[in-house]
Amino acid sequence: MVDLTTSYLGLRLRSPIVASASPMTRDLGAVERLAAAGAGAIVLPSLFEEEIIHEEVELNQALEAGSNHFAEALDYFPTVTEFADAGRRYLDDLERIKAISPVPVIGSLNAASTGGWTRYAKLIEDAGADALELNLYHVAANPDRTAAEMEAADLDVIAAVRAQIGIPMAVKLSPYYSAMANFATRVADSGADGLVLFNRFYQPDLDLDTFDVVPRVELSQPWELRLPLRWIAILRPQVPRVSFAATSGIAHGTDVVKVLMVGADVAMTTSSLLRNGPQHLGTIEGELRAWMEDHEYDSVSQLRGSASQATSDDPSAFERANYMRTLYSWVTPDVGPSTRPPNSRQVPHPRQAPLP
Repeated sequence: MVDLTTSYLGLRLRSPIVASASPMTRDLGAVERLAAAGAGAIVLPSLFEEEIIHEEVELNQALEAGSNHFAEALDYFPTVTEFADAGRRYLDDLERIKAISPVPVIGSLNAASTGGWTRYAKLIEDAGADALELNLYHVAANPDRTAAEMEAADLDVIAAVRAQIGIPMAVKLSPYYSAMANFATRVADSGADGLVLFNRFYQPDLDLDTFDVVPRVELSQPWELRLPLRWIAILRPQVPRVSFAATSGIAHGTDVVKVLMVGADVAMTTSSLLRNGPQHLGTIEGELRAWMEDHEYDSVSQLRGSASQATSDDPSAFERANYMRTLYSWVTPDVGPSTRPPNSRQVPHPRQAPLP
């Protein structure tokens, strides 16, 4: 029997397949089905600090409406002693999910201020989360802030949260840091127990009738796996002290095989579950087991890291050489008789001539 157990953030998981953040992982019924299908852990959707602030501002405005003109308006509403804002609802959901889940539950947080990060990180820990995922998601759109300043601010947040909580902490990164290997190392030095690669940026679109900026949610495609695959292969031997989670483009058991081979501890999947339902996680697990049995792997630990940059016969394949080989791999389809001018010089295929 193939052993699928793995360790992630110091947590012992029964499977390397993790149901990552989505509306599904905040629904009690869906969480039960995901666990029954074999999920190793559940990651809740992110709590956004802006949601909480927005609701608090709207409540204050509603309660104070008319008070500047009519003093008696202050008596129209009873005193509000407790308001279940987005933060409270999130914590309540976390407690309910934790109570019924047989697998670890990981909270997720995306705040806009250092105070917001630390405050809500502690509240998520107190609500019973087994671990916390910091979702670093912002756009470097201020021309007055340098890359070094942006990185320093992120590292300060990570260190502040680490000092506030005792549960394991992963940091979910975007792929847009200018020196990824250096930054990943500093994230680990700042207290991260794991790295989740990568955060997908959802690009806005325009409505040509209303001229409004509108959100467009595009579920991930299999080709998107190549980016985390490459970077985990590079970073695994350089930052061996942290856990690695691959996310984006994982839809089949063979995708899980690939990320384990380059050194990931877990494979996180969202889009495939939204397309096919919670039971698809069981299909992914079955495909993973079948591949491992066919290729005579007894355990995830035996498979993990077997094709990282440190173990690859050609480590350069993950770096610049990959770029050149990818370009040279294109084969022009047969489109009929050549349209090349009669006296033009034919350039040999790169495989037929040495590189300069």
